[in-house]
Amino acid sequence: MKTIRLERLLGMLLLSSGLALAGYFVGNTLYKSKIAMNTATVKGLAEKRVIADHASWRVGYTVAGSERSELPSLYKDASRIEEVIIKTLIESGLEAKEFSKGIVRHSTRELRNDDQELVERAHYLSGDISVTTTRVEMIKKIRLAVNQLIAQGISLSNHEPSYRYTKLNDIKPAMLAEATKNARIAADQFASNAGVEVGSIRSASQGGFSIIDVGERHGDTRRMEKDVRVVTTVEFYLTN
Repeated sequence: MKTIRLERLLGMLLLSSGLALAGYFVGNTLYKSKIAMNTATVKGLAEKRVIADHASWRVGYTVAGSERSELPSLYKDASRIEEVIIKTLIESGLEAKEFSKGIVRHSTRELRNDDQELVERAHYLSGDISVTTTRVEMIKKIRLAVNQLIAQGISLSNHEPSYRYTKLNDIKPAMLAEATKNARIAADQFASNAGVEVGSIRSASQGGFSIIDVGERHGDTRRMEKDVRVVTTVEFYLTN
């Protein structure tokens, strides 16, 4: 009888120990899981002001006549104007490889009276010269020089230039590092307020880089000065 009671007591002790041990492992697992999911997600911003390294610009010209028979003479006038513009570009410091001539286009415009009778037909020859250069600082001076040709009776279209920044890959690594650093600063402030500490990075994602003209909300071609911006989203572990 005593032997049976002893076996029962031993069995109960073993069961109790097993349950306690199992409870420890379950509790410890839950605790670790809770710590693993104790995170903070913050955003980090990096901005850099840059100067455009590529400019494109176009100047157009037009000659007009009232008779189709004038076209050969108009073509000579168009060629002369083209030569004058090219000479001005070269004298302003551009090299031949930095500009190209377009084709000469012919168009007509009719003027009719209230009875739809033809009163006049005008013939136009128009062409353009395109400039592409990495010497962006020259464009303003060249446009002013070309504009002075209007005083010689030349009909010009001095189009707005486009300025672009093409070296984004050169500054991406440093900007991403700065954005991540700023994200950690934000996480440290959050953790300090919560009474915890920031651990390692759990996950991180990068937003797209944006290039915007200085002083503008959108657009990246009108001004030489640009603001480059990127935002990263980083999730950090938090520890007690």
